[in-house]
Amino acid sequence: MFQTAPIEASSQSELTRQMAARLHTALTTHLQQAYAPDQRKNLRLFSATETAELLGVTGQFLRKCHSEGTLPEPEVIRNGRRFYSGKEMLQIRHLLEASSRTSGKYVPGRRDGDKLQVIQLMNFKGGSAKSTSAIHLCHFLALHGYRVLAIDLDPQGSLTGFCGIQTELEFDGASIYDALRYEDPVPMSDAIVETYFPGLHLAPAQLVLSEFETETAINAGKGVAFFEKLNHAIQSVESNYDVVIIDSPPALGFLTLTGLYAATSVIVPMTPSMLDLASTQQFVEMTSAYLGVIEDTGVELNHDFFSFLITRDDPGDIPSQQIVSLMRALFQDRVVSATSLRSTAVADASMLKMSIYEVSRSEMTRSTYDRARTSVDSVGVEIGQMIQLAWGR
Repeated sequence: MFQTAPIEASSQSELTRQMAARLHTALTTHLQQAYAPDQRKNLRLFSATETAELLGVTGQFLRKCHSEGTLPEPEVIRNGRRFYSGKEMLQIRHLLEASSRTSGKYVPGRRDGDKLQVIQLMNFKGGSAKSTSAIHLCHFLALHGYRVLAIDLDPQGSLTGFCGIQTELEFDGASIYDALRYEDPVPMSDAIVETYFPGLHLAPAQLVLSEFETETAINAGKGVAFFEKLNHAIQSVESNYDVVIIDSPPALGFLTLTGLYAATSVIVPMTPSMLDLASTQQFVEMTSAYLGVIEDTGVELNHDFFSFLITRDDPGDIPSQQIVSLMRALFQDRVVSATSLRSTAVADASMLKMSIYEVSRSEMTRSTYDRARTSVDSVGVEIGQMIQLAWGR
């Protein structure tokens, strides 16, 4: 039972300490209930229809492969219906790729000569759905056969929570801070953990990551330039991944800038409102100034794409659609054609630190789920095409 009595404190520090303690108790209780009994997330099973769609084949083709024995049967079969785990889907994808005459049809990741794609999602306006966009992109790419590394550069750790690591409860492993810190940094490989989601690894964040900002100011001019630190860390593990997704903090500080330097591409999520438009304008202007400072050191920065992503889009809201039209008129192909719709399905899933891909269609109104899933898929498909284009395909 949560404490509901008024807080009595003799000082402001004691007041805030008690507030933090109550919030910690409530959050811990919620997470323990959400992830009971072992406090670990597990990916749901996928129906044969959904699996076929994700693999890009027909249900008839999938059944034929099983009957011929070219694909193994899934572990779970209920009433004659097959259900696939994420791991089984990934295994099937690789088996189909091995027998396909078209390279990359089922496993669309890097080939010899392709550079690692590092995509940073950034905006200093809170509420832009940055972390939500990041986890949906991670899950979409992983489900479609890419080897994905998520890097959480936000000390608040939202992406880390989405990936099933609850630092509020217990986490004693290395984090991205340990790989970036100035004193005795650990190898990047030590700061990466596998997630419950096949194909997705994570470099998690903890609150201590905020120390990077202070340490950078203290160590200015000493050793490796601060903006090179993340790039060096990523390069040490780059052969293990096709795509890296960076979720940066809602601020234009040293953490965001080291991510920006490491990135091969940038996506700026923004909601279609006049306040967000004004904030984004200031953000882009400041980004330009900071990039100029980095370039003045002799560094050449080239991003494969620098694009805006409209989030929480409501096609029925006329003022917001005017903002969307303005953005498209101003930046043409630098605005992702697909938009991430405002959806109660996505919002409800996010409250449980889940993406729409982790929610079964049967758990909510089907039309609401389908609308949200179609929107998220469309964004993923388009960004996937942008990645392929960067590889010259």
